[in-house]
Amino acid sequence: MLPFLLRRIGEGIFLVFIVTAITFFLTFGANIPVARNILGPSANVDQVATLEDKLGLDRPILEQYWSWLTHALQGDLGRSYFTSEPVATAMAGRLPVTLSVVVLACVITILISLLLGVTSAARGGWLDSVLQGITTLSFVFPGIILGIGMVYLFAITLKLVPAVGFVPFSTSPVGWFASVVLPAVVLSIGGIAALAAQIRGSLIDELNKEYIRTLRSRGVAERKILLKHAMRNAASPSLTTFSLQFITLFGASLFIEKIFALPGYGTYGFTATIQGDLPAMLGVTLFGVGLVVVVNMIVDVANGWLNPKARLS
Repeated sequence: MLPFLLRRIGEGIFLVFIVTAITFFLTFGANIPVARNILGPSANVDQVATLEDKLGLDRPILEQYWSWLTHALQGDLGRSYFTSEPVATAMAGRLPVTLSVVVLACVITILISLLLGVTSAARGGWLDSVLQGITTLSFVFPGIILGIGMVYLFAITLKLVPAVGFVPFSTSPVGWFASVVLPAVVLSIGGIAALAAQIRGSLIDELNKEYIRTLRSRGVAERKILLKHAMRNAASPSLTTFSLQFITLFGASLFIEKIFALPGYGTYGFTATIQGDLPAMLGVTLFGVGLVVVVNMIVDVANGWLNPKARLS
């Protein structure tokens, strides 16, 4: 297991380096007039040149990247060009918002997907057809329309939850849940359809295998066959699908934050990209890629535990 983990860690570090380097050089190549954007159109050439010198934008590109990389390895992600706020501080204030929504969306996705997928595979018949119809409908129904509809019903009409904004957990756990439950439900809709379909398909494949028929012929209870044998062997592809869904949910959180006016990580990254705020863009990219690497590593370890053949491959 140790060589397996070391190989995954090495691959993850290499991926982080490559993606941040590509982001840096592509942004530099776009030739965004950052100093002009900060100072405004009324600034003269000398003022722009002075600010570029202050920000280090007039230095060679490799020197700029090396400076950022060495500081990043020490935990210093630099300061925003536009607000002068440390990027690490800005992200630390916004990540809890996004992670609150994404983690709750993942919990909802897992619970409902397991219920739909396992029930469809185990029961079959008309119940399977109904549940398949529900998952298909949730997959094709536009999330943004559902989000607006849920805001109108639960926030505006029934006034059960706030329509917009975020309440920190430390301020009020109840207020925090009320502020993130609607965004999380809307965010989870597409993920439920994909994961439920994967769980159903994997379980049906397992339940039709020879060892399952052997267990049944020996009189092993159907519940035990399903929970102890079939679900464990079917978990590996479902875990892989879930890891992809987690990454998708994290990326899609930007749209949810826009709908519900949440001051999260996605909004911060979008604003930084529009402005050409390179330190903020690199900080967002670094965390995003690092999160993908960590999630994939956790899934790989889980797959290795469930199926030693995956570890050897």
